[in-house]
Amino acid sequence: MGGTEHLTVQREGATLVLTLNRPQARNALSLPMLVGLYDGWLEADADDSVRSVVFTGAGGSFCSGMDLKALAGNGMAGEEYRDRLKADPDLHWKAMLRHHRPRKPVIAAVEGYCVAGGTEMLQGTDIRVAGESATFGLFEVKRGLFPIGGSTVRLQRQIPRTHALEMLLTGRPYSAREAADIGLVGHVVPDGTALAKALEIAERINSCGPLAVEAVKASVYETAEMTESDGLAAELTRGWPVFDTADAKEGARAFAEKRPAVYKRA
Repeated sequence: MGGTEHLTVQREGATLVLTLNRPQARNALSLPMLVGLYDGWLEADADDSVRSVVFTGAGGSFCSGMDLKALAGNGMAGEEYRDRLKADPDLHWKAMLRHHRPRKPVIAAVEGYCVAGGTEMLQGTDIRVAGESATFGLFEVKRGLFPIGGSTVRLQRQIPRTHALEMLLTGRPYSAREAADIGLVGHVVPDGTALAKALEIAERINSCGPLAVEAVKASVYETAEMTESDGLAAELTRGWPVFDTADAKEGARAFAEKRPAVYKRA
């Protein structure tokens, strides 16, 4: 497994756990973090034994966004990773899930601050769990900046436009309960338990047929902006082949035999 000084990679059964690990800076984005994060997404995609990903932060925070000290000209940690960005100028956007969508389900486990770039990365995840004291928000306009991580496009597609515009234009913080009320997160749990809840959800996903899970996720995103008729046609294209897999046959046998299914991804 990979990882860098600002991004740890661990396995929990069939789940890959990616942890932003710069707690002294509330996990503000750094070059080592972005490089490690992108490598983590690639590892999850390439390893068929990984069936889900949990994305979280260390030290009681998820991510406080861009390193503003570096933006102000004070340098960014991890300059030794600069060659990776030169080789792939799009790497930071892929790391932040702006230009990359992992084929495995991604579950966010949020504690503490999840603001600016943190809230932007959150929009690239599939299922979201927050500790009750978590804070969300897009603060860019208050600092004369633009939330260029995808929020002006994605947020209005994920929550009602009136809420999206208020979040984008006021730059105010949102509590976990308020984030849940507007649909930005799906679960609010006691502080310190977001990771456990995310792993619980991941384990439920992991027990399902992996080919079916990946096809369902792909279909949801692929059809999101289609007309209903086009979407239904695309769904058949994605869905029918799943019925011919060994996974589907195993699922049927396990149901008939009243036992847990053992999927081999075939």
